[in-house]
Amino acid sequence: MNQKHTLLKGTFYLTLAGLISRIIGFFYRIFLSHKIGAEGLGIYHLIFPVFSLCFALTSAGIQTTISRFVAEQIALNNQKSARKFLITGIFFSICLSIGCFFALNNGSNWLGIHIIKESRCCILLKILAFAIPFEAIHACINGYYYGLKRAGIPALTQLFELIMRVTFVYLLFELPLSSNTPSLNIMVWGIVVGEGAAMLLSLTAFAFEQTRPKSKISKPPLSFRKCGSQLFTMSCPLTLNRVCLHLLQSVEAILIPMQLRAFGLNSSESLSIYGVLTGMALPLILFPSAFTNSISVMLLPSVAEAQAENQTRTIIKTAEKTVQYCLVLGILCSGIFLAFGKQMGNLIFNNSLAGTFIMILGWLCPFLYLCTAGHSILHGLGKMKTTFMLQISGILVRIGFVVFFIPAFGILGYLWGLLLSQLLITILTILFLTRYTHCTFLFSDWIVKPFLTCIFVTGICSLIGAIPHTLSAPLSSFLLSGINCTIFCLLYFGILYLLKAIPKFN
Repeated sequence: MNQKHTLLKGTFYLTLAGLISRIIGFFYRIFLSHKIGAEGLGIYHLIFPVFSLCFALTSAGIQTTISRFVAEQIALNNQKSARKFLITGIFFSICLSIGCFFALNNGSNWLGIHIIKESRCCILLKILAFAIPFEAIHACINGYYYGLKRAGIPALTQLFELIMRVTFVYLLFELPLSSNTPSLNIMVWGIVVGEGAAMLLSLTAFAFEQTRPKSKISKPPLSFRKCGSQLFTMSCPLTLNRVCLHLLQSVEAILIPMQLRAFGLNSSESLSIYGVLTGMALPLILFPSAFTNSISVMLLPSVAEAQAENQTRTIIKTAEKTVQYCLVLGILCSGIFLAFGKQMGNLIFNNSLAGTFIMILGWLCPFLYLCTAGHSILHGLGKMKTTFMLQISGILVRIGFVVFFIPAFGILGYLWGLLLSQLLITILTILFLTRYTHCTFLFSDWIVKPFLTCIFVTGICSLIGAIPHTLSAPLSSFLLSGINCTIFCLLYFGILYLLKAIPKFN
């Protein structure tokens, strides 16, 4: 199978798993919003910056490094070395995750009280520590399969993790015996169960992978010492970058409720707004990113392999088509969220504030989707420092808005910062992509035509929007919203097809 078909196949598997996961996740969030409310969601999401920081320290950089080296060794037809990179990476991750487990378990009270400023997070952090070793091993094995460009196993484990988590939480919430257990504790134990199940499934898959016939190799396999040296050399700065990045993201997340209190809200109100933003609005905005996230995961090993084989033209074409796809999809999603965001917030979460946030954050879609894929291409080219500086710049802009604008304008000040920072990162990402890949940016086909088409379709849908509502009173509001969004998509892609602005992988 050639590289194009491998990329599309892997993207399909990850996208399918991502879409199913997001659908399950939305019903899960609706369930949680009814069980614990907006304030509970706010408290729950306060622990995720800590979890992300632990992930960055124990496995994020190692996973990316494994993926890149495995792709490189497979291109050189050296499967033994590819497996050695995985085993070495798992060893490093286990060592780091054990240290992280004890640090988080013993320091949870201090973190909850003095750093997060929310004592109810202390026990949640202590429980969360048990998920770190499971998540680290699972991430390393995923990196191995991404490097092989075989996304079926990571897609399956991603879906399995969510199903196990949701099933565990749902059953415990509904069992009478668990009525005395705090709701937030049950949710965090769900994370532990889900990560443990995903780790076991991925280990099982790798065990069967090792039993397959070994192909011929063109060079003697690298020693574990050599693999460890190369892995450490590349993953160490990448891990430090990720840790620094997640530290700043943690600062940002912790500051938002604090600055909302400086705006004049009480603790419950600030946590509720934070919960609506992070637990309702942002997940909906990120729902379509199932495709862009999937293609990004597959892009890194594909670009790394093309670079190892000196296929410059392949890198250029991949960069151009990826940017075009992300912009076309992002502009479509912006139009849908701007047109139907208020309605979505009320229908899905029964929360008008969520609808307002969705409409405002809808402008982020083209920028978010493009940056996700663009940074993956840059990673594949080995430009980790470039993407790190881009992400740091965006976070610093957002923190500036949190510190100086939220006390004056409330949560709107943060939303303005999100939009401005993402616009800045996008412009810089495009500049670096054109510099390193020498791809051509077609402003007319990639931005002007989709943008004007989106405006035109929005106008048409607003004119005919009252007709289905009048003629179809028995239909549920959810079905009507689905019909409206489907009409929007069909018109959008139909017009772009006529304008010859639909990208094709050829």
